[in-house]
Amino acid sequence: MQTELKVLPLFGKNGEYEKLPYLIEITEVQDLNGDGATDLSDIELLLKSDKNVLSALDGDGDFRSEESIAFLKEADIVVTNPPFSLFREYVAQLMEYEKKFLILSNINAITYKEIFPLIKNNKIWSGYGFNMSMIYKTPYPNLLEANRQFVIAHGKNPDDGFVKVPAICWFTNLDIEKRHEKVDLIKKYSEEDYPKYDNYDAIDVSKIADIPYDYDGYMGVPITFLNKYNPEQFEIIGLLQSSTDEEAGIPNLRYYNDFKEMRQDMTYTGASGGKANGNPVVKGKSEKGNFLFNENTNEYVHSVYARILIRRKKNEN
Repeated sequence: MQTELKVLPLFGKNGEYEKLPYLIEITEVQDLNGDGATDLSDIELLLKSDKNVLSALDGDGDFRSEESIAFLKEADIVVTNPPFSLFREYVAQLMEYEKKFLILSNINAITYKEIFPLIKNNKIWSGYGFNMSMIYKTPYPNLLEANRQFVIAHGKNPDDGFVKVPAICWFTNLDIEKRHEKVDLIKKYSEEDYPKYDNYDAIDVSKIADIPYDYDGYMGVPITFLNKYNPEQFEIIGLLQSSTDEEAGIPNLRYYNDFKEMRQDMTYTGASGGKANGNPVVKGKSEKGNFLFNENTNEYVHSVYARILIRRKKNEN
């Protein structure tokens, strides 16, 4: 899925954007350009006509400033694209002031130790628009050829600072219909099709569509499961990833400090198997990439990507 994050060229000079914060109050948007729709183009005309309130902030617009917090307190719903590097801090602020919100972030935010507990406890979830590629306007040159071609294909000039940003998701705490839609489960469990982790008492389910309808134990599923998560159908137990091992929800049965990391040609990378501790690990060599080998026991194991640990609700039909 791909979309474009539009910007309003209201405050620029000679094509350059001033880094000045403004407060804009919009009470009504009409079809000012007569194209049959109300959109950002109409908002641009509205603001340029001085029919609504546009004023410069006293401070620098930082969301942590007293001035910005005062505006936040007045808000019923926050809709924004916060700086990804400050996403944890921004969400913490929204939680502190108990605000309803709809915000953008990278999909990897799911695995942040500050964010995942909120997901687990049903305080934040995915909205409509998951794992998207978006086009952003930045002050930086776009030099990556594949990125440039993507931008060009969507009608933008990469030399003007437009870049493709992948793996973007909407996160929200607004109740939406999608959150109550059940995943159709059609696969039957078998030991052959669902390997058990070497270090957790759970089975690995590599695709959401393969979640078995008749397995009542713990299952590790890809983080993209969040896009299908219905709290009436499933319970989130924890996250299987080394950085958040304490959130796994079940004991880690094994550590891999006595293993070595090997390449596909069986040459040693120089790293120990300790880097797999806390990750979901299955027996055997991986088909691609590196794996772990214990020369004393002649064992092979390999990590899989981060998994969300779930189980079906007992009252789920």
